[in-house]
Amino acid sequence: MSDLKNKNFLKMLDFSAEEIMQFIDTAEKLKKLKKEGKPHRVFEGKNIALIFEKTSTRTYCSFEVAAHDLGMQTTYLAGGSQIGKKESIADTARVLGRMYDGIEYRGYGQDIVEDLAKYSGIVVWNGLTNESHPTQMIADMLTVKEKFGILKGIRFVYMGDARYNMGNSLMVTCAKLGMHYVACTDPKYYPDEKLVEKCKELAKESGGSVTLTSDVSEGCKDADVIYTDVWVSMGEPDEVWEERIRDLQAYQVNEKAFSFAKDNAIFMHCLPAFHDLGTEIGRKVHEKYGLSEMEVTNEVFEGPRSVVFDEAENRMHTIKAVMYETLGGPEL
Repeated sequence: MSDLKNKNFLKMLDFSAEEIMQFIDTAEKLKKLKKEGKPHRVFEGKNIALIFEKTSTRTYCSFEVAAHDLGMQTTYLAGGSQIGKKESIADTARVLGRMYDGIEYRGYGQDIVEDLAKYSGIVVWNGLTNESHPTQMIADMLTVKEKFGILKGIRFVYMGDARYNMGNSLMVTCAKLGMHYVACTDPKYYPDEKLVEKCKELAKESGGSVTLTSDVSEGCKDADVIYTDVWVSMGEPDEVWEERIRDLQAYQVNEKAFSFAKDNAIFMHCLPAFHDLGTEIGRKVHEKYGLSEMEVTNEVFEGPRSVVFDEAENRMHTIKAVMYETLGGPEL
């Protein structure tokens, strides 16, 4: 086992396959303790700061519950902090580093979370940036392992906009773990070429592969997992919505896509999802574009293949594992 104490959790490229599996194994053990009702408050007296420049349900609740289960206190910093406004990232990091044992950051540029790690002198966890979403990766891999018993050799298909945090992080993670990653989308939404080449090198070493295709039947053929994310982030202008909807409608996850996959294939989504008219955004899209479903149909989302709520629960168990390992928890 690797000693991960005091190692920052910033992006998946920073970790070996063995270290990723160590997080997953620890999450399995902690999940078992939680289900059995066995206390594991090993960090009594520790305090962590939770910085949220972007709103959150799963990440915020997961860090809160996981921290309290481990005996820690939390401070939530959102609009009330001066970070990057009246005070530089470096100065904020050094202040928080004197008061806390760890910092979670969810927000914008990767450079911000990297600077928090550089200047704070304490452990920093990336809860999401524009470029990377590493805590989601451990939850996703735990979910796949629970469903199939293995990770190596799994054919993992990502449909939609593969250029940003989810597409990037999944490609890196699958490449490191010997999985077969497929980005199935319009070529204008392919990941960065340099990262693709890096991941192909990693996959060659691990026995996995990385494939980019615009053909849904080819991309989803024999898939074990079909995964998607929202096509547009909040705050992006109307013209971006129109462009993405036009370009990505062919890559909606639906029954036709699953007809090419294996019979026991599962559907995954990091959430939130626009699969019906139950959200304000969903209703606005319907009014403007006539769509009642976006990246995934309600039939798939609510169907037997969907494991999205198992995946969401696993955010908490895996975030707990990341904190447990990087804060130096005793061997389980």
